[in-house]
Amino acid sequence: MNETIKLMKNHVSVRSFLEESIPDEELTAILEAGQAASSWKNFQSYSMIKIRSKEQKQAIYDLEPQPWILTCDTFVIMVGDLHRAQLATEGHGQTFYPQGAENLLITSVDAALAGQNILLAAESLGYGGVMIGMIRQSADRLAELLQLPDHTYPIFGIALGVPKRHNPVKPRLPLAAVAFDEVYQPATAEVIADFDQVQTVYAGARQTELWSERIAQQFGHPESPVTQEHLIRKKLL
Repeated sequence: MNETIKLMKNHVSVRSFLEESIPDEELTAILEAGQAASSWKNFQSYSMIKIRSKEQKQAIYDLEPQPWILTCDTFVIMVGDLHRAQLATEGHGQTFYPQGAENLLITSVDAALAGQNILLAAESLGYGGVMIGMIRQSADRLAELLQLPDHTYPIFGIALGVPKRHNPVKPRLPLAAVAFDEVYQPATAEVIADFDQVQTVYAGARQTELWSERIAQQFGHPESPVTQEHLIRKKLL
């Protein structure tokens, strides 16, 4: 196992930061590593907004009150972005058609790949961070705060900084439960129950609910309409 794989397998989410700054040149290198990620046809259908001022962090925290937004050094917001695609399309005299599930997948996957590269690059330099997807629940107000134009939408944020502490690496499902030979293999109730037990042992006294219960809370009722309504307002659906 080389150092790159070791870094990946030792990933943990960091939500507790020291009051230390990431030097500008290292932050630039981290974001450039994000840009190096794979991208659909090299369209690079995303943008990154780096938030470093206390005032802007506070404004975002007021929308999504997660403490690490305030305590991190840099909060990077990953934006699905077809604004540049509009300029390119109309520059060639063609009608711009941004709406649709395929375009949302292109932008979201591009942003996710870049975001993962950002976090790995930060970890390779001794920093840490955590992805925050809940910002989508305040997408309208966040888009206004960030002055996002039509055909763009906030997907997730990444809180980056100097870790105050590292938690143990969280267990993952057995590889056989997610990686199959040749064709898909449906899961069984036993897989779910077994991993509930693994997670229970890992969490110990910190556990308040089963792993499967958290999944049920997410998918056991219709989704919030907030994201869909925002995407419609941004002319993406």
